[in-house]
This record gives sequence, structure tokens and C-alpha cells, in this order.
Amino acid sequence: MDATYDAWAGPTVGELGELAVLDRITSRLPAGTPILGPGDDCAVVAAPDGRFVVTTDMMVHGPDFRWAWSSPTDIGWKAAATNLSDVAAMGAAPSGLVIALAAPQDTPVAVLEGIADGFRLAVDALAPGCGVVGGDLSTSATFTVAVTAFGDLLGRAPVLRSGASVGDVLAVSGELGRAARGLARLFRDGVDDGGEPDFAATVASGADTDLDVGRQRRPVPPIADGPLAAGAGATAMLDLSDGLAIDAGRMARASRVTLELDAATDLDEVALHGGEDHGLLATFPADAVLPGGFRRIGVVRERGDADLLRDGSPVPTTGWDPYADWDGAAG
Repeated sequence: MDATYDAWAGPTVGELGELAVLDRITSRLPAGTPILGPGDDCAVVAAPDGRFVVTTDMMVHGPDFRWAWSSPTDIGWKAAATNLSDVAAMGAAPSGLVIALAAPQDTPVAVLEGIADGFRLAVDALAPGCGVVGGDLSTSATFTVAVTAFGDLLGRAPVLRSGASVGDVLAVSGELGRAARGLARLFRDGVDDGGEPDFAATVASGADTDLDVGRQRRPVPPIADGPLAAGAGATAMLDLSDGLAIDAGRMARASRVTLELDAATDLDEVALHGGEDHGLLATFPADAVLPGGFRRIGVVRERGDADLLRDGSPVPTTGWDPYADWDGAAG
């Protein structure tokens, strides 16, 4: 087990068993307002207009996080935030989360309690009223957190990534590049002499208190702006999980358009290609008033040879790709 587990004293999950562990962590999770919450074979969640959105995402120790760099509370926060952001990107309001954890037998129960605390803190801060309505526990040699999130469309049609039209305004809400800068700092200063993530080096270098590192650990996506965008007439939207450029390319291809960045838009390479800030990229009719924290960064053009343009030149639509980019040392 990772040396950083030494800080988490007390019984392990193997020593207590599933039922006792569940009792220890469910009391720490946000309940929300389901019709039926944890304790039965399924939860029952309201779908007021007969529809709901659903998404799922995993965080695996190694490619997605390292104990040397993140606390259990950080992991819980990030797992919640990444899923809440996907719900918001459809224009929906988060209504429930289902969490599955697979942990090695020697994992201290305090680690799972810390993860539960992270979920509670993230939901309280980002999506008040949402709750954890169920889940599962299992054992694995590799610590894994899998989350399924549900959202209420509030009587509106979902906002797809395929709806951008020529002449629409391209806008973004949320931070760009901070999480990527934080990860770069960790890989530079939070490693041992062999390049492996190291808790002591992270603290000694000051990376532990770096604000960008904080955003890598606990992103703050603009969840409330998703439903606001839908209400303001957003024609297309998606979550910026892998980087502005690569996600803009996805929107352009889905909508069969080209996206062009405004010449005056101040976006450096990290903002363009770094991921994990979980902002929202959306398009709006030209006469729309941009809601919430959305700010204009470009315009939608007729489909050309490139997905994304800047100053008339193609922008590489590259970003984080877990299969292409992970070599066993990332995350």
C-alpha cells in the first residue's frame, strides 16, 4: 500500500467488513431528496417531466490520481465534480449520485470516510440539493472510484454538442488551464529522484500549497451555469474535461461546423490544451445575452477543413487522451 496511507490510522476495510464500512461512510454522504435513498436494491429518484440525463465516470489510482498527491477528501471532491459537470453540460440540474468503490483489503476505513467527506463538500458547494442515493463496495488491487450521476432537465430539451449553427457565439464558463498548470507543477516538483510521485517532495517544494495544484485536486466547475445556459437558449454545450481545443473539436465535428476563436481572446497553450478544469463550452444565438459566468471567445463558421481556427490558422485539437497519453506515470 502507498506510504501515504500511514497517515490514516484505524481499522481496514478487510477487518471491518462491508456492512460496517457502509455504516461508517453513508452517514457522511449528502442525502439529497430522493423518493427512496440507500438501503434497498435500487434508489428511486424523481424525473418530474418523465426524462432525466445520466452519465458515469471512473477514477483509477495511477492514470487518474495518486495518493502521493491527493488526499481521500480531494478524490471524493474531484469524483463528484467531474460527474456533476457532465450533467450541467446537458443543461440539467444534478439530482443524484451513485458511487461504487473498489478498494484493496488493507485500505483504512478512514480513507473511505475521507472520500465520503469529499463528496459531501463538493455537492454542498457545487450542487446543493443533490445527494448520494446509492452505490456499491468491492475489493480490488487497484483503488477505483466509479460514479453515476443523474440530472433533471427542468422541463427543457437537453443541450447537445451537435446543435451549433453558423453565426452563433462561442462562449466559455469556468477556469481554463489552472488544473493543467497544477499537474505540471506536481510532475516537476512533487516527485522523487526517480520521477515517481512523492508526498514528501510535494510538501517540501511548496507544490502542496500551490493554488493551481489545488484546482487540479479540487476543480470548481460552474455547475449552475449549465441550466442557466439552457434557459438562455444555448444551441450546443459540452464539459471541458480534456482541454478546450480537443473538446471544441468534438463540438465542431458533431455540429458539422468550424469554430473560430476571436483574435482578441487571451488563451495560452495551457488554456487551449490543458484539461480537468471542467468548465463549460457553449454556443448561443448571436443576439443572446450570455448568462452566468459565460464569456465570449469566438464564433461559429461554415464547416471548413479545420475544426478550430485562430487568426485564420488551424489549431491542433489535442488534449488529454487516457490511452494515448498515459504511460504508467501520469495522473
